[in-house]
Amino acid sequence: MKRIVEIVPARPGWYARWRLDPDTTRSYPVSVWALLEESDHGSREVVGVDSVGQWPGADENESGGDFVRYLFQPPENGEPEDAARPEDLGAEPTKRPARLEPTAGA
Repeated sequence: MKRIVEIVPARPGWYARWRLDPDTTRSYPVSVWALLEESDHGSREVVGVDSVGQWPGADENESGGDFVRYLFQPPENGEPEDAARPEDLGAEPTKRPARLEPTAGA
């Protein structure tokens, strides 16, 4: 059985990438990092819990999604191309662009 030893907030820019089908991935922002300990073996691992509550190995993850990897993209570089939009997470849609691009002449 695994138990949570410690939880720390994730720095902005960390994402958990999931493969939804052979040609589609989606990246969700990581909300927290959790240190898990296996009570039988004493081994430890760190997992990121994303903004929809998924983490590698959880039974309640999005149906059909397979964890690919964690990735870091500095906030000033925008979001990954496959980043989940707020409306994908059940929030109200926004009018913000998927990525902030520099304006001409800036």
